[in-house]
Amino acid sequence: MFKITALQNGLENVDGFYFGGVKSGFKKDANDLGFIRSDEVVDVSANFTSNKFRAAPIRHFLKYPKNFKTNFILLNSKNANAMTGEAGVNDIDTLFTRLKETLNLNLVNPIMSSTGVIGYRLNIDKISASFDKFELNSRDSNATVSAIMTTDSFKKELAYEVELKDGSKFKIAAICKGAGMINPAFATMLCFILTDANIPKEDMDELLDGAVKQSFNCVSVDGDTSTNDTVMLLSSRKSNSYNKNAFKEVLNLLTKELSLMLVKDGEGSTKVVEFEVKGAKNLEEAQRAAKALSNSLLVKTAIFGEDPNWGRIASTIGASNVECDEDKLVIFYDDVLLYDKNHKELDKAREADAHAIMQKPNYKISCDLGVGEANFSAYGCDLGHTYVSINADYRS
Repeated sequence: MFKITALQNGLENVDGFYFGGVKSGFKKDANDLGFIRSDEVVDVSANFTSNKFRAAPIRHFLKYPKNFKTNFILLNSKNANAMTGEAGVNDIDTLFTRLKETLNLNLVNPIMSSTGVIGYRLNIDKISASFDKFELNSRDSNATVSAIMTTDSFKKELAYEVELKDGSKFKIAAICKGAGMINPAFATMLCFILTDANIPKEDMDELLDGAVKQSFNCVSVDGDTSTNDTVMLLSSRKSNSYNKNAFKEVLNLLTKELSLMLVKDGEGSTKVVEFEVKGAKNLEEAQRAAKALSNSLLVKTAIFGEDPNWGRIASTIGASNVECDEDKLVIFYDDVLLYDKNHKELDKAREADAHAIMQKPNYKISCDLGVGEANFSAYGCDLGHTYVSINADYRS
């Protein structure tokens, strides 16, 4: 019915948008200020953090009327503009007034998105002094993604083309940032998805919500949920092509791959692990147990040390307050049996096999609770010395 093809590069694959990034001086020698704009106003769908202390850019976004359209997003790193009160929201309006005056722009419901240190107001003079560096007709995805990176060690961008049965095509692309403060509630990150599909606004909302639940809401690096988590989907509708099932599949693929990039880049992480919980009483309990495993510091440090200590797995499941029974529990590391009612102690051979599994960069820990039929997978990484070093020195 449709064909999905991966494309090189990122946002530049999608018609109807312009984007770029510049150095405004907050990073030593990298972009820290960027933009995404469109010639015409476009629909925007968004998902935001569950943190009760939502940052000023999110509060600013939510002041607009429901189903508003926009033509500009301003991006910055190094300062989250979080816990800055109403003054932080007003600073955003000041920046957009200066941006409009500097570049003679017709801004319609402009949006800002920020990442960085919490607790400081934006330096609006320094930011606005860099507006005249913007090349508004630029289509430089690399410059844009670099403007939102903080502790990321590599850029995260993807693009796909979808060809429908009638021969028509649409494209979708995204940039994403995130490496620390990642928790499945949903994950700590910024993600901007652009498409030229002729997608109705109600489908944008529905399909983005579903995609987030099966991707960014399933990953964890350190169990911390930020104040600024944002996923946005914008459509120029330039292609005049659309199919709901095709768009759902490609959006789920895109967000799932990006979410796993976040885990891979987990501030010093060396392993990406799928935590599969099977046989749970219901989906809510499967999710709770899987996410508890992906968040557990004891599990993460055991993964870092390549120690097949199944006791940490069992203990975490029991502490998650799901229905479980030690005589029904079964734990596998890939295809190596770690625990069941007949194997409650590791012999040397199975321990050696499990240790070999844990040396791989990617593997699965599968836990069958044996009390129902619900399944869910969460994704996480190890936690080691580098994570501590990065976060101990984050403000320097």
